[in-house]
Amino acid sequence: MLGLALLKKMEYSEGVKELKKALDLGRGADPKGYMVEEIWQALARAKYLEWEQASSKRSWELQSLKEACEAALEEKYVLDICRAEESSDEATTNHLRHMEALREVFSKAAEADTPNEVPDYLCCKITLDIFRDPVITPSGLTYERAVILEHLQKVGDFDPITREPLDQSQLIPNLAIKEAVHAFLDKHGWAYKTS
Repeated sequence: MLGLALLKKMEYSEGVKELKKALDLGRGADPKGYMVEEIWQALARAKYLEWEQASSKRSWELQSLKEACEAALEEKYVLDICRAEESSDEATTNHLRHMEALREVFSKAAEADTPNEVPDYLCCKITLDIFRDPVITPSGLTYERAVILEHLQKVGDFDPITREPLDQSQLIPNLAIKEAVHAFLDKHGWAYKTS
């Protein structure tokens, strides 16, 4: 509840910390419980809002810096023409080259904040959502734990893709994928957005 209250107050960083604590406690008490899913949804929303706030600030700062750099390059161009240190054509060519390089640099800087596609290897093959708690089967396929457990319980004891026999005890946490997901989400906060 504290995490949700902090979100209402737009204190996203503190809200995220409290929701992470609640998620850890919830997973410890009942990993398959409905509360874990609700807490994760709230945490994802909080992380997205935190990213959105930081992204807006970064975008504004980048735009201001870009405008200042463009103005400085324009000023340098005018000075170069006035001093006639180089021919007018050469100064214009250099100016255009510098302006294009500047645009490229700022475009690259904005890429992490530009929503894109989440790589397939970070998504569950059943839900197509980004992994939260990935597990790997003996056949080498990775699924979201809750989804594969639900499949095993409701549909049958077999892998949904390979159709090989599969028991819940054969599922092993896929720590490499989990780490890759965390690294991706740390760099691309927009991926927390839930529908």
